[in-house]
Amino acid sequence: MNVYKALTIAGSDSGGGAGIQADLKTFQELGVFGMSAITALTSQNTLGVQGVFPIPPDTVGSQIDSVLSDIGADAIKTGMLFSADIIALVAEKLKRYGPIPLVVDPVMIAKGGAALLQREAVEALRRELLPVAAVLTPNVPEACALLGSADEIRTADQAVEAAKRLHELGPRYIFLKGGHMEGDEAIDVLYDGTEVRLFASPRIRTKHTHGTGCTTASAIAAGLAKGLSVVDAVAEAKRFITAAIGSALDIGGGIGPTNHAAFRLQSAGSSR
Repeated sequence: MNVYKALTIAGSDSGGGAGIQADLKTFQELGVFGMSAITALTSQNTLGVQGVFPIPPDTVGSQIDSVLSDIGADAIKTGMLFSADIIALVAEKLKRYGPIPLVVDPVMIAKGGAALLQREAVEALRRELLPVAAVLTPNVPEACALLGSADEIRTADQAVEAAKRLHELGPRYIFLKGGHMEGDEAIDVLYDGTEVRLFASPRIRTKHTHGTGCTTASAIAAGLAKGLSVVDAVAEAKRFITAAIGSALDIGGGIGPTNHAAFRLQSAGSSR
């Protein structure tokens, strides 16, 4: 039996909706064995982030070495990396164990506004990780931050232009997510340096979207781990996150998480 394997290098979310918890749930739901290297512990729930406790870089590196030197990985996803030191270490490990398809989710700010990436680490992210990424998956605020732009991205045409500029930073594919844009459809942009593809779905009016970025990037990584092309992995991820948001969980007193089981349950129902 062929076991597909994916490694997430990211922060932990004690509330279970984002971070490595969301990543591992997504891997499992999509038929991939998930492993993790934790970069930071967070105390958080649906109301926000109450504390961030970074893991020493050497400890992050030890986790990566333990996984990749023995089990290996068919794809890697990075999420919250927090500091320039951790970013540099992750880049060094990827060079040592690569080439492995890499999905970079440039986690910068939590939905409640807490900073999850130090300001001085943004340049390290651009310099160290983006040039080796197979797919970069920013949302609109993250795209603006990476581009150093104060201009807002409101339309699909503006998102396409931003994706083209982001591609110049080195990733092979840009998947710019449209959740923050306007309109009745959620339109995401995939750009490979030549071709623009748009992925549209009806916009689901819910506040319960905690962990959508982590989940989307992990779903793409799961697809790549299974040997899908980037286009097919993105298409599967789009279906996965749309189902997860459509069945989001109204738990806690704030922004609830998406439902990671929804895609599997809907697929099982449609096959009967």
